[in-house]
Amino acid sequence: MSIADLIIKNAKVITLDPNDRVLESVAISGDRISAVGGDNETTRLAAGKTRVLDAKGRAVIPGLIDGHAHMDREGLKDIPPSLAGCRSIDDILQRIADVVHDTPRGEWIVTMPVGEPPFYEGVPDNLAEGRFPNRHDIDQVAPDHPVYIRAIWGHWRNTLPLVSVANTLALERAGIDRNSMPPTPSIQIEKDLATGEPTGALYEFTYKPLVEKTLMKCIPRFTLEDRTTGLERSMAVYNRYGTTNVFEGHGIAGEVLAAYEAVRRKGPPPVRANLMFSPAWPSITPDDVRDLLVDWGRWLGGRGMGDAYLRMAGLYTESDYSEENRLRAECGPYTGWAGFNFDAALPESVMLELMVEAARNGIRVGSFTDNILDLYEVVDKQAPIGDQRWLIEHIGRYSPEEIARIRDLGLVLQAYSNRWIYQEGEALRREYGADQVDRILPMRDLLNAGIHVSLATDNVPPTLFHPIWHVVSRMTEETGKRLGEAQALTRMEALACASREGAWLSFEEDEKGTIEPGKFADLAVLSEDPLTIDEDRIPDIESVLTVTAGRIVHDELPAT
Repeated sequence: MSIADLIIKNAKVITLDPNDRVLESVAISGDRISAVGGDNETTRLAAGKTRVLDAKGRAVIPGLIDGHAHMDREGLKDIPPSLAGCRSIDDILQRIADVVHDTPRGEWIVTMPVGEPPFYEGVPDNLAEGRFPNRHDIDQVAPDHPVYIRAIWGHWRNTLPLVSVANTLALERAGIDRNSMPPTPSIQIEKDLATGEPTGALYEFTYKPLVEKTLMKCIPRFTLEDRTTGLERSMAVYNRYGTTNVFEGHGIAGEVLAAYEAVRRKGPPPVRANLMFSPAWPSITPDDVRDLLVDWGRWLGGRGMGDAYLRMAGLYTESDYSEENRLRAECGPYTGWAGFNFDAALPESVMLELMVEAARNGIRVGSFTDNILDLYEVVDKQAPIGDQRWLIEHIGRYSPEEIARIRDLGLVLQAYSNRWIYQEGEALRREYGADQVDRILPMRDLLNAGIHVSLATDNVPPTLFHPIWHVVSRMTEETGKRLGEAQALTRMEALACASREGAWLSFEEDEKGTIEPGKFADLAVLSEDPLTIDEDRIPDIESVLTVTAGRIVHDELPAT
């Protein structure tokens, strides 16, 4: 057995192996785990250059795998000036004035939304004035700069409307005046009742911001440098929470892939990424699909193309062929906060043809279109998908009969617990009735059926310990009551869904997701023990030491 480069001893190593063993120590040689066991077993592998770390009884887990991360967004949040901590319009104006001081006259100032990340809840009631600033407010401190306060990405809060604000010069640059009409009914341009002039407030009743793709498309866009810098910042944040791998099932557009490639060229990144492709379809016919998918099978089929750090395989599709998505797509290839193409949607008939051809060419598909289970069954009858691990994302409500269908198709699932349990649990209880709560994100029934279900953050917030807590506690935000207690998972099961099941998403269950000899040395030493900490403190857990491929990528472990 080879000499270890790193040994973590005196630990509580939660291996998540087939027997869910909890051991004392783990040894790492190169980028692989070389031994797991008692302290005596691993320390025998130490030599002069071996680094030995005393975990002082802390829990060690496999590196977490975020099954639907949108990781690139996290670092982008630090690009525009933040309004976090502002408690009044005066606070906001002072924050903007500070930026004006360092910005040449006439240049754009585009800020983050009003409110507190990550959810931006309670706005504008969280401001002393109980309202958003208007263009006249902002003009006081920025008469010579176009200023735009962004709306939130709607799924961070899951509450409408989204509100953005432009000052007078920004409105002028955008060509918005008293005669302007919104491009779609889901957008409202607020106008002063006395004068008819726009107040600067722009409302939208759709979760994916549309205003900055239409009315305010003149604002500066995220550049490749922004995205690359943001991605590097994102990886540092995810490492802080013990995440070493992400899976991007919603798909990645070309401009985001370029950022990933730029980071990869610098060397092994601290977070591994498995990406699905988000295509753009300006126009396409069933005949086009057949020819195209044969070619795509060469680089998207099976495990796709790439290496252990960056790989793209499979594609995302949907049938949300809405007017709003068409308008967003007109700004392509720019994707804004999304990171995926807005014209990935297809008419259902063409989408079905696409999926059949994908199956024939070994290309897995991911989607969360409402009737996707029905469509997958149609595809399977023409081209079997049972061994391709097709994906249903953002799963919500399933009956026992639907669970059986999912099992029989060999589908892989990704749970969106923040919405379906925490944020909207009580609303769903009222909508479906108290007798139906065990069908809402039925994690217990899914696991009992032998279905692979991964957990995901959706970047709200970027720590997997929130969804781990959701599926263990089933606690709702609105009342603090439990939603469908019979569907709760044990803590060990929840950790497995956040690691071992994530490895299944990318066909890498033999490479990662557990702490076993021969697997990648991806692991995290935690601030608290997830198996014993008070339940309501699970979301507060962080990593004090994160290791990716044997390299320490995050280190806050107290000195021994």
